[in-house]
Amino acid sequence: STGPDKALDIPGLALASGGLFGIVWGLIHGNGDGWTSPSIVGALVVGATLLAAFVAWELRTPQPMLPMRFFRNRAFAAANGASLLMYFGMFGSIFLLSQFFQTAQGYSPLGSGLRILPWTLMPMFVAPVAGALSDRIGGRPLMATGLALQAIGLGWIAAVSSATVEYSSLVGPFILSGIGMALFFAPVANVVLSAVRPAEEGKASGTNNSIREVGGVLGVAVLASIFARYGGYESPESFTDGLVPALWIGAGVLAVGSLVALLIPRMRRADAVPVIDHDRELVPQPEAA
Repeated sequence: STGPDKALDIPGLALASGGLFGIVWGLIHGNGDGWTSPSIVGALVVGATLLAAFVAWELRTPQPMLPMRFFRNRAFAAANGASLLMYFGMFGSIFLLSQFFQTAQGYSPLGSGLRILPWTLMPMFVAPVAGALSDRIGGRPLMATGLALQAIGLGWIAAVSSATVEYSSLVGPFILSGIGMALFFAPVANVVLSAVRPAEEGKASGTNNSIREVGGVLGVAVLASIFARYGGYESPESFTDGLVPALWIGAGVLAVGSLVALLIPRMRRADAVPVIDHDRELVPQPEAA
């Protein structure tokens, strides 16, 4: 209702929705139906085809819902890439760890959730400090450090995990992972929104939300597949056999995300200088990396 772009991109909306539906449906049902089953292969192929058509449409329509030029901005592209990998590693790992406490150690769902609180509560305490630091030093070092801490935390959990591991051995890596999560959460929105004009912040925010949700679904699907390849629910030992390699993969994905975050140029909105890009639109100019 406000701003210069009020048109609805109906074809883009239909293509993006259909493409994401096919990809997400295929990822969610892949473990149960089999990754080579016709329904899963068909859903993934149709989803990918529709997303490719979405990109082609957005490149030619005069009023796109997602301008593809956003991804020519290194800050925008790297921050969204890091978000995809962060949610892949984090959600895929928490999905399995919550089951570990129930299946391998016999706790209730509530008891499992309470034991993960050292991880998930840390952003309440660390995020405000990280937000203040982000205003001073920019988002790149905080996001890269946060993803690195999460990778170390997951690797630590994988190294000590067993069917009978004492909970006290997991509190340290949970806290470390939670600190890393908070360091990432605090600056990522500012980095993404600072990469576009103020009138385009809604589109940028929606893109980041979609990418991180797909990352979470992808992480659960892939790490669950690795779990199923090496372990199962037959016994606590079997569950741990599948959990450990899945956590190592999650840690590796987060480590790659830390490297991707280092590609973000040092940028703060206060330092943005308007320049004219080849589309003759005002965009923020990042400082040199």
